[in-house]
This record gives sequence, C-alpha cells and structure tokens, in this order.
Amino acid sequence: MSKLSAAIVAVLVAAGAVVHGAATQRWAVFSPDPARTDRVHGLVVRYGDCEAGEIPQEMPQKERSTATSRRYESAGERFVALTSIISGIPGAVATHTPDVCYSGSGYATLRAPKRETVALPGGGTATYLVAVFERRRATSVERQRVRWAWTADGTWDAPDHARFRYMNVPELYKLYVVSPLPPGDADAVAEDDPAPVRAFVAAAFAQYGAAVAGR
Repeated sequence: MSKLSAAIVAVLVAAGAVVHGAATQRWAVFSPDPARTDRVHGLVVRYGDCEAGEIPQEMPQKERSTATSRRYESAGERFVALTSIISGIPGAVATHTPDVCYSGSGYATLRAPKRETVALPGGGTATYLVAVFERRRATSVERQRVRWAWTADGTWDAPDHARFRYMNVPELYKLYVVSPLPPGDADAVAEDDPAPVRAFVAAAFAQYGAAVAGR
C-alpha cells in the first residue's frame, strides 16, 4: 500500500471513530437531570378509567439507560395497552428499535413501520412510527401494534436516522405504546385503531412529552 493510500485509510478510520464516539457520547460525561428522570419514569398516564400497573422490565438496557414499563386496562372501553419509556445516552436510546428487536425475539413483521402524526389533547402533535408484529407458538398466536418515537425536549418525532438526528442532545427519551391485536382477525392488522385506543395513544404521548418538557 502506498503512503498516500495508507494516509487516506487512516483519515477515514479516524473520522469514523470520531463520528461513532460523538454518537455514543464516548468522551462526554453523562449527567441526566435526576428530577426530570424521576418525573418521567414515575409518570402514570391518566386516561378514563384505565388502571395501571408497573410490569417487570425485560428489555435489555445499554449503558447508562433507564427504562420503565406499565400495563393499562380499561374495563369500560375494553382495551389493554402498554407503555415503555427509556432514557439515557442518545447513541444507546436511538438504536434497538422494535423492527430490529422484535424480529430477534421471534416475531414476524405483519405490517412494516410507517410514520403517523396525531393531534394531541391540549395542542401540538406527535409523530411516531407504527408497525404490527406477530409471534406464533405451539399453542398461541400473539399480535401487537407497536408505536415508538423519540424526544429530547417534549416534542415527539420519528426521523429516519434518529442516532444522528439526536447525537448532540444531552439526554434522549424513547416512548413505546403497544396494544394487543386479536390473533384471528386479519382485518385488524390493516385497520386503524379503535377510537379509545387512539385517544389513549394521544394521551400517552401528550403526558410523557409534558413530563420531559417540565410542563
């Protein structure tokens, strides 16, 4: 290899290391605001007659990230939903999206991720990605509609390259809102959510966004 070629390779390797280091905040001191972390992870979504219960955290967490999951059930409107909020270093929180993690857990993608924007109660909007996944076992079939988005300031978005979009923020939040689908109903995969589920999803994004923003 000529000296010029070796120099070019060295520059490219160094540039890649710098970009990766910036994305993962390798050289930064990660110091989240404890008050905001407690506020966001302690939030219980308020919606109708929903009863909430914290569920064990099964998602593997990358370095210096925190996650909290809850299950919500409405007896009156007859639906179940789950929320998971993850916060931490942008390079860690921006990766491991459901379209990657669910397939690694035995789920097949029934409906590829697409971007949706919803109006929020109280004003504003949230943009998130939504997909449908299915896992078949010997005695059961499990289907889930999963929505996810990121924010650093309370406004939820779902950019194509979240890792680079948020690489310079001090702390990143990712919210999942999941609702089970009937396993034998093929139409439910393509149809929109029932009105109560849509309202709960909007309430979840609105309330978590307000908690992140400190409102």
